[in-house]
Amino acid sequence: MIRTLLCSVLELLLLMLFKWHHKCKTSMENCCTSGYEWASQKRDCSSLPLISEVNECSIAQVQCCISQLEELHCTTGINIANEHDDCDSHDDNSTCETKFIKKCCYCCLLGKAAQDQGQSCEPSLLMGYQCGLVFRACCVKGQEGSDASISDIPNKDLGGGPCAQQCRDTGSSYVCSCFVGYQLEPDGVTCEDINECIMGIHNCGIGQACINTAGSFRCQRETSCGTGYELTEDNLCKDIDECETGTHNCLPDFICQNTPGSFRCRPKLQCRSGFIQDALGNCIDINECLSTSMPCPAGQTCINTDGSYTCQRNVPTCGRGYHLSEEGTRCVDVDECSTSNQPCGEDHVCINSPGTYRCECRIGYQFDPISRTCVDINECRRYPGRVCAHKCENIPGSYYFSCTMGFRLSTDGRSCEDLNECESSPCSQECANVYGSYQCYCRRGYQLSDIDGIACEDIDECALPTGGHICAYRCINVPGSFQCTCPSTGYRLAPNARNCQDVDECVAETHNCSFNQTCFNIQGGFRCLSLECPENYRKSGDALRLEKTDTVRCIKSCRPNDVNCVLDPVHTISHTVISLPTFREFTRPEEIIFLRAITPAYPANQADIIFDITEGNLRDSFDIIKRYMDGMTVVKPIVGPFHAILKLEMNYVMGGVVSHRNIVNVHIFVSEYWF
Repeated sequence: MIRTLLCSVLELLLLMLFKWHHKCKTSMENCCTSGYEWASQKRDCSSLPLISEVNECSIAQVQCCISQLEELHCTTGINIANEHDDCDSHDDNSTCETKFIKKCCYCCLLGKAAQDQGQSCEPSLLMGYQCGLVFRACCVKGQEGSDASISDIPNKDLGGGPCAQQCRDTGSSYVCSCFVGYQLEPDGVTCEDINECIMGIHNCGIGQACINTAGSFRCQRETSCGTGYELTEDNLCKDIDECETGTHNCLPDFICQNTPGSFRCRPKLQCRSGFIQDALGNCIDINECLSTSMPCPAGQTCINTDGSYTCQRNVPTCGRGYHLSEEGTRCVDVDECSTSNQPCGEDHVCINSPGTYRCECRIGYQFDPISRTCVDINECRRYPGRVCAHKCENIPGSYYFSCTMGFRLSTDGRSCEDLNECESSPCSQECANVYGSYQCYCRRGYQLSDIDGIACEDIDECALPTGGHICAYRCINVPGSFQCTCPSTGYRLAPNARNCQDVDECVAETHNCSFNQTCFNIQGGFRCLSLECPENYRKSGDALRLEKTDTVRCIKSCRPNDVNCVLDPVHTISHTVISLPTFREFTRPEEIIFLRAITPAYPANQADIIFDITEGNLRDSFDIIKRYMDGMTVVKPIVGPFHAILKLEMNYVMGGVVSHRNIVNVHIFVSEYWF
């Protein structure tokens, strides 16, 4: 039997067939014929022996085997539809074999149904090609009155020819095969019937005997159907109508009436109402008074008559405490307590009982044998601490419960449960319920009033001892909180909402420096610097391109015939701006400006570079360290606040004669940093 795995193999083989190149027609036909014959004889392709190691031959052999197996399964499905008119005998839907058989079985049943209903045998295109062929074959064969088989389906590979049943033309030869229920003889042409009963491949159930037929088999009951039934040709039990066949024994005055498996004799004479017929057909009176249905109502006696009955009324005698009912058939109890004279008197309860009554004290009262009256019971004194959880107050006939402050009476009327005072919003802000009371508390930024313990008063965070440290600049109290502010100009509040950050007016372009001035940011403001070159000097080209640069270089530019200007050794004047914030503390000298000079192309022992601070170092806060690192010199400050303009002079000395001199002006600003 082909398993689910075979379905996957079939899909893979169909894909590989597209890539198959036809190399040798004769060898491929032999491979296909081998698979075809194996399916016809073995009814199985899972154990197909491959006749060649060539991949194309193996594909052809397996594919032709599966194709023939599908045709045989389709024939089996058609035979099942013709023999059983039912396709549900194959309940296992997990195999490809069952799917092919059921598909052709259902398509054949549709064709037979179309024939029975007088509809056209032309199938719908939506059924698919194979299902449409089976549909038409079963429909046409149904009109001809014979069974349909797969041989009725038009197929160029099927036909009679030299074969006994089915023939497949391979081009150079032919291959014979047999219908389902037959097997091919050794001669390769003749087909012999398969005895399914002997081989044990039938599906007869318990109590049925297998009888072989040509190409198939049928199941017949081994036991008889029993008295009153007969066995039909389709192995079913059919009821015998004894009245129709005349095998009954009813008398002439009786009529035969057939029943399943038997019959009954019904008398021709019909008795009138109130009588019943005996076995001989005589009418006998029915005693209705003996029936279990009680024909007479309560309080009446039944008397049988010929063909009927009568009811006679009974008049009962009632004793003390009872009286006759309205219909006069029975005695009912007298309710003495419902009368208006109140037989028990005040403070008593009248309780009725069958035939009498009794008097009892009401709930909350007890009978006093001396005064022979009902007196009040003081439950609070009799059951101290048990009837009430908190307070008990006696009232006539009962008692009253009450609870202390902060509690309320529960639904049982006895217990006291905590009262949630917070539901009535007694506090100005937040309320927390506690057992028997409540507690008020305030939100953040408020404190509870010492006067009433209910109101919440705002906390002035700015006035607290630590208020001066809350904000970096200024603290403003608001209800429930506080706000920090910064100076109106030059600063903005930091993301932490407490510190102040400097606003760089130069980057934000909110300054008012003119076009010829350079904006220089300081803490809380900015400075506009106007650096002009002295006479006989002009700004270098890079300074003109960078309008906002912090360094301006002036290069000597003499007028024609100006000998003094030409002989002046100063060639370059540089202006540099440096900002040192006041909050910064210097623990050691630090480099703040770098000057680089290139030694002229003279022998090293004849040239030297000398740097000196000529102006601005009033407090001796600056010094010059000369290092021979590509002619770089470093100016280092000393710790302390300052605002100075240093004038540095750089001289090229050759053989004791100054041959070249540059002047560097360094503007050092102290930033007014607040925070």
